[in-house]
Order: sequence, then structure tokens, then C-alpha cells
Amino acid sequence: MRVTRTLRATVGAALTGALLITASGTASADQTRQDLWPLEAFGAEQVWQEATGKGVKVAVIDSGFRKTHQDLKGQFLPGPDNGPGTQAEGAKHLKPGEDVRDHGTGMAAIIAGHGHGPGGADGIKGLAPEAKILPVPEYHNGALGTRWAADHGADVINMSYGGGRLGDDCESVHYALSKGVVVVASAGNDGSTERQYPSGCPGVIGVGAVDQYGQASDANNYNSDMDLLAPGVELPAATGKSDSGYHTESGSSGAAAYVSAAAALLKEKYPDLTPGQIANRLVKTAGLPKDQKNLKLPDAHYGYGFIQPSAALRKDIPAGSKEGPLPMPKGKASAQLDAGAQDADPPMGGKEIMKKALLYGGIGLGALVVIGAVIAIVVVSRRRKNANGQSWG
Repeated sequence: MRVTRTLRATVGAALTGALLITASGTASADQTRQDLWPLEAFGAEQVWQEATGKGVKVAVIDSGFRKTHQDLKGQFLPGPDNGPGTQAEGAKHLKPGEDVRDHGTGMAAIIAGHGHGPGGADGIKGLAPEAKILPVPEYHNGALGTRWAADHGADVINMSYGGGRLGDDCESVHYALSKGVVVVASAGNDGSTERQYPSGCPGVIGVGAVDQYGQASDANNYNSDMDLLAPGVELPAATGKSDSGYHTESGSSGAAAYVSAAAALLKEKYPDLTPGQIANRLVKTAGLPKDQKNLKLPDAHYGYGFIQPSAALRKDIPAGSKEGPLPMPKGKASAQLDAGAQDADPPMGGKEIMKKALLYGGIGLGALVVIGAVIAIVVVSRRRKNANGQSWG
């Protein structure tokens, strides 16, 4: 049986239980809305008395978007003109039944969906329903999308994907942060300590999934990049297959989108806060389930805890330093990684693979070259995995 306490935390009322309340919905709501447990867990109606995301632009960097979905009509601003190449390339990696627009549509709706039907009572409603989405379809080069979003008025950038670090990833994040943009990325779903990027870049809010009971998902990647948790298990989501399509998904993709939405709410109410100060509000008001109250924070599995948007909006919290509580880039972001400010080990266990190859001997230079090539191919192939463990699309 599901517990009856929620993650909503109003001023003067501390969270003492787990996240979920039974999602009963309303008599007029359809099944999708009834199953949308995060809104009830957040106490969304109270949250929206403080902020709805109005006037805030959230850039979603993803594989594609169905802009005519019934829960998202009117929510998209013009995006970059990348031509047909991005979606065509993404389509090469689809599994049967997938649509290149599925993932991006789902993330956009979690952030800024307005539902449909009388009073918008049906379908997906986002946590920041009056925010606007800057759709940035990028399959291979998220760094270009990050820079484009920062130059076109984004207040928040959502990156619900991860993989190995390439070239300009962290430099582009640094650029966005310097322009006052909050950058959020999913931590990954390999259930390992493997670092993923862009969540591994300094200044990014790395997000994992939490279930309806306040427990961190076993699928989360867990390491020092885990900053916050958000709902990411059994989420109803809009899809790109049709204007009325839905599915259920789990993973840190959706969790990152909820954190981006929470950041949008904070950007509306506190427009002068820096990205670090926005992160500070989310961190200072984060919660933990009862059985994890004694964790030393940040924890590799829980970070600072799960977000509580109502408390983040309402509590009297000093702005604090511009950098906030999370590691921020200083100088060149990639140089900071290489200098050891964060673990710069290659993804996919590349360093460990090479150590074993050398240790067990019998391997000539030619074999090492082959191994290096294989590692490079694997890293590149995983570079644009979305946080649900699938290639974008």
C-alpha cells in the first residue's frame, strides 16, 4: 500500500515521510492525469500560487519534438533551423515503434505541458505550465545546442541525456552559466558509478530518479555528480507518435525535466538569482525519506535529497554566494576537470580496461591500438544515449 505523505513541504511543515500520496486525481480527470503522481506529491496547486513559470524560457535539448501534441500546443518558441539532418540521423537509431520525437515531446510536457480538455484537466500538465519551451533538436552535438540556447534567451537548459565527454561539452556549459542560465542534466541509468556528461561538467545540476516512496532508483548512476533527485519512476509521458499519444517511462530523463521545471518556477519568482543561487534554494529545501535521514550529504545515491518546489519557493533562504553549493567552473571548464576538480576518468571504464590489458600481458602494440579503437567507437556510440538507456528518438 502506498504511503500517504507527500514531498510537498510548506513553510513550517517539515517533510517527515516518503514522497507519495495516492494519486486520486479529480472526477473529471482522465487516467493519464490520475496517474501523474508527481503533481499531487509536489502539492502543485499550492506551488502554482507562488509561480507557474510565466515569462521563463526553458531550452530542451533533445532529438525531436511533436509541437502539435494536444498537451503542448502553443508552448514552443522558434528553435534553431538545423534542417532535416538531425531528425534523419536520429531516425537511424530507432527501435521498431519508436518515433524520433518521443523523448523530446515527453520532456517538454513534463516541464510545460498544459493538458487538454475542459480546464486542461486531462493529459499531462507540467510543473511549470506557463513556461515556454525552446526546442533544440540536436542529435550529435549538444554543445552547439547549449550555446545556441544561451544566446537565444534561455533561462534554463534541460539535458535529459548523457554519455562520454566530447570536446566542447563543458566549455559550452560554462558559457551558458556565465550568461546566467541554469543547466540541468540527467545522471544516467546504468546503475553504476560511471560518470556521464554533461552531468559531469562543473556547474551542472546532476539529477537522478526517485520513486513514489522517496527511494532513489536502483537504475541511477551514483557518484559525486549526483546533486538532486526528482520523480522519475512510472511517469505518464506524452509521446511523439501522435497528437494524443502517451506512454509510461522511468529514468533520470524525466527527473531532470522536473528539476528544470522547478528551476523555471524559481526563475520567475527570483529572477535576479544566479544559477548557483537557484541551486542553493533547491539544495537547502531538498528532502530525504525517513530511513535515510542520517546520510552524510551530498550522498552518491541521494545527492542532497529530492526536490520540494513549494518549500524552495516559499522559505526564507539567504541568496548566498553567486557560486552556490555545487562545484562551479573556474577558468577553462575542461582544464578544471583535467586538473582533478572532478574525476576525469574516461567513460565506459576505459582506464580500467587499459590497465587490465597491460596487466595480463601477451598483448602487442597492435592489439592495444585495436582496443583503443573499440573503446572510442563504444564511447561515441553511447555519446547520445538518452537517460532511458536508448539512443535519442
